[in-house]
Amino acid sequence: MNADKVIPPMNSYEQIVEFWDTHSLADYWDQTEPAEFEISSKARRRYLVAVDPDLLTRIQHLAQRRGLTTESLVNLLLEQRLHELEVQPA
Repeated sequence: MNADKVIPPMNSYEQIVEFWDTHSLADYWDQTEPAEFEISSKARRRYLVAVDPDLLTRIQHLAQRRGLTTESLVNLLLEQRLHELEVQPA
């Protein structure tokens, strides 16, 4: 294993996205291991939210370019923006 190719510790979706946007899993495959898990149907709730059609189109295109689902990208963007608002002084 090359020391330059070590997956760094990450503590947020933002860090994960930033890292994998600029790195290939192929370079780190030897550091992965099989995982088994179950996802509860109650783990997430779905909400209907009206979204401007042009905004939705932009989100869908960006998600596709990044290899994400639209839902995943929306959650990442909301998490990032909410974090920014929470750490800003009132």
